[in-house]
Amino acid sequence: MKFSLKSHKYIDKSTHILFNEANTFKVFYFNNLSEETLLLQQALTNNYIQLFFCTNQQCSVAFNMKHCAINLTEGNSSMAYFKDEQMNLLFNLPINSELIVVLISIEYFHSLFSIDGTVLYNYNSLKGENPIIEPKEISSSIKLILNQLITKQTNQILRPIYIKGKVYELLSYYFSSASENETENCPYISSEETVSKIKHAKDIIIEKMANPPSLYELSKEVGLNIKKLKTDFKEFYGFPVFTFLLNYKMELAKTLLQEQQLNVNEIASQLGYSTSSHFIAAFKRKYKITPKQFAKSQ
Repeated sequence: MKFSLKSHKYIDKSTHILFNEANTFKVFYFNNLSEETLLLQQALTNNYIQLFFCTNQQCSVAFNMKHCAINLTEGNSSMAYFKDEQMNLLFNLPINSELIVVLISIEYFHSLFSIDGTVLYNYNSLKGENPIIEPKEISSSIKLILNQLITKQTNQILRPIYIKGKVYELLSYYFSSASENETENCPYISSEETVSKIKHAKDIIIEKMANPPSLYELSKEVGLNIKKLKTDFKEFYGFPVFTFLLNYKMELAKTLLQEQQLNVNEIASQLGYSTSSHFIAAFKRKYKITPKQFAKSQ
């Protein structure tokens, strides 16, 4: 039995698609900041190598049929390949879940892993009729690349070049041999323990966004000195601690405005602004439009 597509909304390209180039690859980023599970769909009209990376909480992806689905938990990924040229990807994204999806055209994938007739990766299994679904734990190097992929570190003109470079880097790590991955460490941050502390710092400032701790208080709580916290947080998430928090608040504000359940004053209070005017000014600096104008446009 096929899924009822009526329950799955079509993906809002302006919100979820980071990159889309014909005959190469597509990159989607889902971050469910709403207060309910999101059900989304994307129609495919070509063969793709499909890579799914769950970076927060858990989620699932189904392929046309209800019984043909993968469940992803935080820190895990899966590669999928189907011979079918037409299918619907159906995403089930619970509250606070984060998912990054890379869809690579099969022809482009072959060209990437072949140079002057030399095959760099054994993709013969992809030429068969049987579908492939291969789960894999996300390595520390890939975690870093994924975080850099979704942070806007360049202007809009250069952003597509930046994303393409990061996807190439991601593929080189993802398809490296198992023996290389077993000994792999994050190339810029010294240990998994430090990465865990950095992620804990992110969770703390989000949880306490209305009244966040100072850098000194945060460093004590996660067990890192201030210098290392500042340096490694920016390396891992692409922004300084409080710039990251501001960006998070603004994205959450957009979600709350789209839901139209709270007014501007209530949203400002929830985000920790002492007055709505401070929130309005911050929102306008970020998006060049006031919250009220943004809400009306929705």
